[in-house]
Amino acid sequence: MFEKTLSMKNKPSLSLVCVLMLLYLAFSPVHAALPAVTAEGDALPSLAPMLEKTSPAVVNIAIETRVRAARNPLMDDPFFRRFFNIPEQQRPAERRAVSAGSGVIVDARQGYVLTNAHVVKNADNIEVTLTDGRELSAELVGVDDEVDLAVLKLEDAERLTQIAIADSTGLRVGDFVVAIGNPFGLGQTVTSGIVSALGRTGLGIEGYESFIQTDASINPGNSGGALVNLNGELVGINTAILAPAGGNVGIGFAIPTEMAENVMQQLIEHGEVRRGMLGVTIQDLTAELAEAFGVERQRGVVITQVVEDSAAEKAGLKSGDVVTAVDGRPVNRAADLRNKVGMAPVGEKVTLSILREGNKRNITAVISELSRETAGGEVVSKFLEGANLRDLRKGELQHADTGVLVDEVERGSPAWRAGLRKGDVIINVNRQDVETMDGLRKAVDDKEAALLLRVNRNGGVFFVVVR
Repeated sequence: MFEKTLSMKNKPSLSLVCVLMLLYLAFSPVHAALPAVTAEGDALPSLAPMLEKTSPAVVNIAIETRVRAARNPLMDDPFFRRFFNIPEQQRPAERRAVSAGSGVIVDARQGYVLTNAHVVKNADNIEVTLTDGRELSAELVGVDDEVDLAVLKLEDAERLTQIAIADSTGLRVGDFVVAIGNPFGLGQTVTSGIVSALGRTGLGIEGYESFIQTDASINPGNSGGALVNLNGELVGINTAILAPAGGNVGIGFAIPTEMAENVMQQLIEHGEVRRGMLGVTIQDLTAELAEAFGVERQRGVVITQVVEDSAAEKAGLKSGDVVTAVDGRPVNRAADLRNKVGMAPVGEKVTLSILREGNKRNITAVISELSRETAGGEVVSKFLEGANLRDLRKGELQHADTGVLVDEVERGSPAWRAGLRKGDVIINVNRQDVETMDGLRKAVDDKEAALLLRVNRNGGVFFVVVR
């Protein structure tokens, strides 16, 4: 009786309970969840049947790398080595590092797995675990750092389940999606959410960006996993999260299949992505520029320069043309045009809708192949061995006009270990500005000496010590 009376005395009023519940709801983290019923009041079916068919196509990836310990500079001093009787052949010890990610089986017959490039970066050994517990070795077929995608091939693969691939261009903001992956190495995990935005660019995550944004929980280890629609079809490859506080805040990004399929096919066929070029420099159409060009449209891309003897020049494009669409699909930002051209195979015809002096025109251009006239970095310095270098052509990149372009970098090479990557532009060597390969050679007096490079990477400039 005492307890009952006490509980009655301490029972909060109904109004207080309501207030507390409202406060709880207002300040609790909110993530999109599937509705319990339809608009007509009918119960929604469970996602379990779809996941039972789809989940076996999503795999866990474990990579092993050998990381060389930092070397004391004194070890490079001959006097120091002689004084302490240290053998010349002594090298820094290596340690074994293991990391985890996710992948998606896209071809069960051939054993191809699609994942993020950063998941398998510098991997010495790749092991894939299937949902049935089988562990299979995998070899790297190809990598595209520009889009952050890689293709693996499973060895001795049998009884695999591949995922169906949907056309991501059919996605709409508000569509429900499900993320499947291996967060924090816990094993396969499923989360749900909605498509929060489409065509996200300018994030500085990759070279080519057109992300699907979702509030489905994506965490470290989810990278390379599947973003699927409610039919269990792949619509994107989970890639990154926005986490200012170090945790998930409901903003994740996935590479759409529209982009991923093109890259995947080229990696399987060629082992690399062979991108072409249009040969223009561009900028976003602003309200001020629209007024200056006498254009009513407020979205589009202005061609600021046409490269001599390029596909654009041959097609008849001119400086001041405003591109509004490619192959009938709207172009609103410079990134849109860059993505569409970068994803188009070499030799493919593209139709550009433009505004020229207020008049609408359609111009057909044939995507041309980038010149591969390169020189091995070893002709300049032994520390640049493994890098293919060439002159940067005028108008080739938006973020750089002159310099020496790193066209390719062999993984594990001295240039790779120094931190150089494909697409980097060397603009200064040993505090001397360089604009061409000839300038680079002249700036390097000794092939055996360490180099101080100033590098432009996607518009960001930093120093690299190469030795």
